[in-house]
Amino acid sequence: MPGVMTKHFTDRASWFETDAERLLPDLYGAALRLARNEADAQDLVADAVGNAWTHLASLQDRGSFRGWVFRILHNCFVSRCRSSRAQATEEPYEEEGAQAFSLFERLHQPFLLWWGSNPEQEFLDKLLREDLERAVDALPENFRVVVILADLQGFSYHDIAGVLEIPIGTVRSRLARGRSLLQRALWRHAVDAGLRSAGEPDGRGGDDGRD
Repeated sequence: MPGVMTKHFTDRASWFETDAERLLPDLYGAALRLARNEADAQDLVADAVGNAWTHLASLQDRGSFRGWVFRILHNCFVSRCRSSRAQATEEPYEEEGAQAFSLFERLHQPFLLWWGSNPEQEFLDKLLREDLERAVDALPENFRVVVILADLQGFSYHDIAGVLEIPIGTVRSRLARGRSLLQRALWRHAVDAGLRSAGEPDGRGGDDGRD
């Protein structure tokens, strides 16, 4: 029996090492956007993988390994925020009925028809990756986490709900508001960088773009 137990442990360790290593790039990418610096991101990934190995026996379905590890990563991030007395993450108040900002609706305004058949792509091609990353980093935490999981890691609403342990309706709401804030930040960058004119209509009836 000791030989059987040793083989089982070896097989489990080998499987874990293979699958965890395959996930490392995605885990680090998500951790970097959560922590917003490389050192803390590396620590987050190390904590998440270590905790995953320690609690591997609680994983009932190996097919759900990716979502399970990302949930551990998020929990490690939340724990670090609490231990460092980070500012409480409350969803910012928005007036009832406030119009969501849509970059893509903005780009379909008649004054941009001269841009060609695919204005979204031509616009986004002018934005540097660093600008997008800074815009994601600036999102409030609740929205940033959902945007990272959905738009950067490709998780479904259902999977995100499982990772964050929140209702799917909350996932949809946070993602919609997070994307709206992100697109608004990108539009502001385009104006600041001279890619768009500040005098162009923004469809918000005199709103100056400040929240």
